Amino acid sequence: MSNKTKKVFFLSLIFAFIFACTFPSSPPEENDPNIVFTAAAQTAAVQLTQRAAQVRVDTATPLPPLSPPTLAPSATKALPSITPTEDNCDKAKFISDVTVPDGTVFTPGETFTKTWRVKNIGTCTWTTGYALVFNNGAQMGGGSPHAMMGNVAPEATVDISVNMTAPSTDGEYTGNWQIRNTSNVLFAKVYVQIKVESAPSPGFAVSSVNMSVSGSCGHFIIKADITTNGAGSVTYKWKRSDGVTDNANHPDVVFASAGTQSVTKDWYLGAAGSHWMDIYIDDPNHQQFGRANFSCP
Repeated sequence: MSNKTKKVFFLSLIFAFIFACTFPSSPPEENDPNIVFTAAAQTAAVQLTQRAAQVRVDTATPLPPLSPPTLAPSATKALPSITPTEDNCDKAKFISDVTVPDGTVFTPGETFTKTWRVKNIGTCTWTTGYALVFNNGAQMGGGSPHAMMGNVAPEATVDISVNMTAPSTDGEYTGNWQIRNTSNVLFAKVYVQIKVESAPSPGFAVSSVNMSVSGSCGHFIIKADITTNGAGSVTYKWKRSDGVTDNANHPDVVFASAGTQSVTKDWYLGAAGSHWMDIYIDDPNHQQFGRANFSCP
């Protein structure tokens, strides 16, 4: 090998060595982002662990239980109330039953006058255009409407009367009435309440006794004609002027219907002077009837 060739060879080695030191033998690898994040997280965890180790942990002291706060009642604001306006024009107050109090008994068809006493407690005067009118129940012949006889000022009292007739059938009857103003508005209430009872049929009784005397001194015959109002039996006894009562058990006088029957009594008397004999009806009347007078010279 020539000298020139040796110089070129040595220069080539030197340049090759220089290039080998200047340039890396292989291209640099790219960093994996997951590896970077993992490393960062590990670093942060280490740092937090170191700081936590430096923090002093104090033991918490329990606080006493707190009572719930007591709320003082607050004043409630009253809402204004709205009172409806009342019409006080036509108002009345019942005072009393002047006639025919409740439960008064009448016979069928009997007439009567019912009178109420009422007071005007309204603010309007009752004029003759006002009237008492029948409302419901038993009217009993009462005239309706029954106009006011005159003006009735507020706070004044008036008697209102209506003529009526008791019904023809036995029973209890009530009639309701009201006052009507000039606008045909009804107000106030009054009523009449009665009983209707037929007159009881008279029981069996002796209605009369007619006394007579026959005979003469020594033997008098006293006769009593007994009249009754119907069928039944009569018991009797005699009483004399000398104080003797004849308590003999006389047969009953039986009546099949109203009529007259006669009974007699003998008195043997010879003493001078005036004398008498009575008959006492024991049943049904329990009373004395008539007297027979006679005398001996």
